[in-house]
Order: sequence, then structure tokens, then C-alpha cells
Amino acid sequence: MLEVGLKYESTTTVGEKNTAAALGSGDMAVFATPAMVALMENAAMLCVADHIAEGSATVGTAIATSHVKASPVGATIRAEAELTEVDGRRLEFVVRAYDERGLIGEGRHTRFVVDRERFLGKL
Repeated sequence: MLEVGLKYESTTTVGEKNTAAALGSGDMAVFATPAMVALMENAAMLCVADHIAEGSATVGTAIATSHVKASPVGATIRAEAELTEVDGRRLEFVVRAYDERGLIGEGRHTRFVVDRERFLGKL
């Protein structure tokens, strides 16, 4: 059952594969914004994964974030997602990311609950 207030955290370590230079979003060896967004989406997806019907999944449809602080290779990044609204199949989350020194990014994320087979059948 989906309830406002559900929370989840996902973590990663900044390595050569998730830097801005490696992902092409910049040219420095710091945690890439696309990697931060992916970690935030992962936290939101896993936040509700055990609370939706079997055969269902969630898909991300919108995210608005800021990335306010760089994190070096070796830093541990923690993304938090909190479910703030349930409107039928539409789910709204507040997402935040932190390294050991504090907040590095925050935003809002929208996901929809879909039937896996029906969704994939439309591709």
C-alpha cells in the first residue's frame, strides 16, 4: 500500500565511471549530475517497489533538481527519496543527495505506476 511518508536511501561511491568527465556532462573528475539524478531516481523507485502490485513497476516521467556542490572521486553519495503525494497512479517525491560534507543536490521527482507487460508491449 502506497502511503505518503515512505522513505528510501540509495548510495554509491564516486568512481571513474560516474564522473562528469566519464559521462560527458562535463570535463572534470567530479560526481556527474546525470549520476546524481540516476541515484535519486533509484531511491524513489525502490522506495515504493515493495508497495505496488505484483506485475507493476514505476517509471520516471519528470525530475527537477539542482546540483549545488561538487563531490570528488572517493566520496560516498547518499540519495534520499520521500513519497509526498499519491494521486492515482502518479507518485510525487522529494529527493535529496548528500556526500560526507552535506547536501549536494535536491529536487522533485514524478513517477507513474504501470503494468510491466502493457508498458513494454507498447514499445
